[in-house]
Amino acid sequence: MTDDQSSIDSRSRSWIDKIAQFFSDEPTDTKSLLELLRNAEQDQLLDADALSIIEGALQVSSMQVRDIMIPHSQVVTVPSKLPIDDIIKLVTKASHSRYPVVGDNVDNVMGILLAKDLLPSALKKNTSKLSIKDIVRPATFVPESKRLNVLLKEFRETRQHMAIVIDEYGSVCGAVTIEDVLEQIVGEIEDEYDVDDDSYIKKFDEENHIVKAITPVDEFNDYFKSDFSDQEFTTVGGLVLQQFGHIPERDEAINIGDFLFTVLNADSRQIKLIKVTATPTDSKQKTTD
Repeated sequence: MTDDQSSIDSRSRSWIDKIAQFFSDEPTDTKSLLELLRNAEQDQLLDADALSIIEGALQVSSMQVRDIMIPHSQVVTVPSKLPIDDIIKLVTKASHSRYPVVGDNVDNVMGILLAKDLLPSALKKNTSKLSIKDIVRPATFVPESKRLNVLLKEFRETRQHMAIVIDEYGSVCGAVTIEDVLEQIVGEIEDEYDVDDDSYIKKFDEENHIVKAITPVDEFNDYFKSDFSDQEFTTVGGLVLQQFGHIPERDEAINIGDFLFTVLNADSRQIKLIKVTATPTDSKQKTTD
């Protein structure tokens, strides 16, 4: 082999090595992709809001409907046997846009009533011949284990805004709206199913509560009859963050006092949503997934 050929081969290998290095530096999983994006944000190539939205979009694929659904105890339903005049009064008082219509019990969901479908009859004050069955729309049912990215795609394709959530036994356990899913991506969106601005805690079931990270510690104490100090941290998110010692990822959990705090939603900068479970005093230990 001549010197010229050796030089050409060397240059070829050099380019191949550079190409291989280029591809090897690409992110190979979500964690490395997020690290790359966070570095870009630190280098001011990406603003914080854009990073938060991208993180939310990536996180949605790992979250399930049960993580964000509205518990059935907080869903306003319309009994199918209720007279139209009474339904109009119920809808006017609740001020929601969509209502599950139920039969003899909450598990017998017959469809979804849109408040706007009552408007023509309400304006004409001609409700004597109107039946709820004439205006109710088909309900969409989803399992509580469905991934949020799949649900969002279905919402977009079917142009539905609400789905009824069922558990593994076919019982209704709640409802979920398209706004609930989008909030995981872009942040808080105010809609008719949100709690009031001065209320941060939702009862999920007999053992668990969903708590916003911005909940003031004193309000948390009043609700749960606890005695956490608010001298150093004024919010529950700050309290939990201090105990972790780092910004936790979704599903990381930690025992603080008589409660187990499980992170439901967080980005690279802050905790957003927490599940709180009362725990026996003899089971206080830190757990992370």
